[in-house]
Amino acid sequence: MIELHYWTTPNGHKVTMFLEEAGMAFRLHPVNIGKGEQFRPDFLAIAPNNRIPAILDTDPAGGGEPVPLFESGAILLYLADKIGRFIPGQQDVRGRAEVLQWLFWQMGGLGPMAGQNHHFSGYAPEKIPYAVERYVRETNRLYGVLDRRLKEREFVAGAEYSIADMAIYPWIVPHERQGQKLEDFPHLARWFAAVRARPATQRAYALVETVKGEEVDEASRRAVLFGQTAASTAAKP
Repeated sequence: MIELHYWTTPNGHKVTMFLEEAGMAFRLHPVNIGKGEQFRPDFLAIAPNNRIPAILDTDPAGGGEPVPLFESGAILLYLADKIGRFIPGQQDVRGRAEVLQWLFWQMGGLGPMAGQNHHFSGYAPEKIPYAVERYVRETNRLYGVLDRRLKEREFVAGAEYSIADMAIYPWIVPHERQGQKLEDFPHLARWFAAVRARPATQRAYALVETVKGEEVDEASRRAVLFGQTAASTAAKP
């Protein structure tokens, strides 16, 4: 059983997409990040960076104590290796490298840049034109990289659906919010439609309706999400 600590963000969707695609048994533990539940001691014991998602694998390979894991990319890689699917094995050096480099591209590029795009375009109390333009443009550049990659490939790492696709897709879902038009990227648009149509993707996104949290006023939500420091997080019970 995989115990999944989850909220309805792009990084949370990555893991539900994998688990639904793989048909693995899992139990959802909602972590309402707007209320600050990511700072609870029981969650920090699994995810010391106070970010979702995180998992606890209660039946790890080889047995023994449950394995806790945080960071969405690390979780995808761990789960793929656990079941031997969605990434080539160690013996396929080139195929594995293809998947890993695009997984890391999402983790180090698309996710952080789109995240800053979301922040300065939608959350920042003061609209700073330079910041908005900087991150909208960089998101656009990354979409172009992905579009060119998909020109002659069905999926990001080649002919097979992989954890690279699962990592990238949730960050393309909010393309309008990011100031991007999919029609400007035809190969990306084709891939996006194909991933969206997968039954596992649809099941993963349907889980959103099962974890609706308590409403939190906007000021409190902003303070929790964007107002934390090392001292304030350490002070929480």
